[in-house]
Amino acid sequence: MSPHEKRVATLQQQIAHADRATVRLRKPTSNLFRDRAKIDRHRLDVSAFHNVLQVADGWVDAEGMVTYEALVDATLPHGVMPAVVPQLKSITLGGAVAGVGIEATSFRHGLVHASVTELEVLLPDGSVVTCTETNEHRDLFRGFPNSYGTLGYALRVRARTIPVKPFVKIVRERFLEPQAFFAAIERACLSDADFVDGVIFRAAEMFVNTARFTDSAPATSDYTYEHIFYRSIREKPVDYMTVRDYLWRWDTDWFWCSKNVFAEVPWIRKLYGRKHLNSRTYTRIMRWNAQLGLTRAIERMRGLHSESIIQDIDVPIAAATAYLEFHLREIDIRPIWICPIGVPAAAPDFDLYPMDRSKLYVNFGFWDVKRTKTPFPPGHFNRLIEQRVIQLGGIKSLYSDSYFTPDEFAAAYGGDAFQQLKQKYDPDGRFGNLYEKCVLRH
Repeated sequence: MSPHEKRVATLQQQIAHADRATVRLRKPTSNLFRDRAKIDRHRLDVSAFHNVLQVADGWVDAEGMVTYEALVDATLPHGVMPAVVPQLKSITLGGAVAGVGIEATSFRHGLVHASVTELEVLLPDGSVVTCTETNEHRDLFRGFPNSYGTLGYALRVRARTIPVKPFVKIVRERFLEPQAFFAAIERACLSDADFVDGVIFRAAEMFVNTARFTDSAPATSDYTYEHIFYRSIREKPVDYMTVRDYLWRWDTDWFWCSKNVFAEVPWIRKLYGRKHLNSRTYTRIMRWNAQLGLTRAIERMRGLHSESIIQDIDVPIAAATAYLEFHLREIDIRPIWICPIGVPAAAPDFDLYPMDRSKLYVNFGFWDVKRTKTPFPPGHFNRLIEQRVIQLGGIKSLYSDSYFTPDEFAAAYGGDAFQQLKQKYDPDGRFGNLYEKCVLRH
């Protein structure tokens, strides 16, 4: 047996010893931002599944708990990178497939799961199956993305890679109104660009970032310590970075959320030090704060009511201006990260995260707390977002708080297809229900 096969056999023994108990993963990292009810469940230890198995011509084989930081470090020496590399180093390959992963190559390569060609999945009964688009488990291959572990756990993932060059050149263009901004996003997606994304700072200040691989650079910028990447968008019309630094350009400051832990204050930034300026550190601090309730206590003393709004929503680009108008009027969390998403022609239809392959979508990413003097029901603003996204023919990621009704959820996330898959692959419900997990927080 190979080392990977031995790890699989050990895990199968774990699930066999769990009898018929409901099962959840025990893992050292998570990028979910929704609280979970404390329910006694058997936990499978998958921490050993963190290895890159093979980098070949056009693809990489890796285990489900491999972080994208490790995956990038393994592929770049071969002159390639995963076709889609999500923004944060701690995101795992299996997590990005079972959830939804996105980045600035998504306009061409789609979401992370669109770049996957093979999955090795641990099923609730302890068996392990290999899924592809053409084999007998193609229904699970199409249904696994956005299943959040309710159908099985990805032990091994084969994903496409793309060639890279040593450097990335970024060109920024500023726009003063939404129609021109989204038109420029659409034009950039039709160009020969390698990366396309954007940032909206305010209603009359929007930037399209178009980036391309290049063999050389006159100088490169470093945003891993004293300098902050998102501020450079306003300051540098043209910028150069090494390919690795470009891929992790958002991680040092968690986009712009590091301000919430005062990491943008120069002297505090130096106290953190380069080693601790990253999304892992900020996540630990935010989870610690959430457990202790310090920020909530301070807000109550100030007479404020708060609601955490951590969302990534996708709408067709034709509806992007309408969503932005709603967002600035009702939510007004800024900056907003903008990332276009295409559905590759060769990609199958994914049942639990359906997107129209004839359309270009735009992701709006915004992550902060909405504070008001007026009290609102729990989830009020998140609920407004969900309803508007549905009205505009869009869809949202499920890694954070959701408030859908059961009927809305089933209509948006392949309810009938999920039930059929659940009956086939987990008839005893050992891995939980998608609505209960993502909305009811079980």
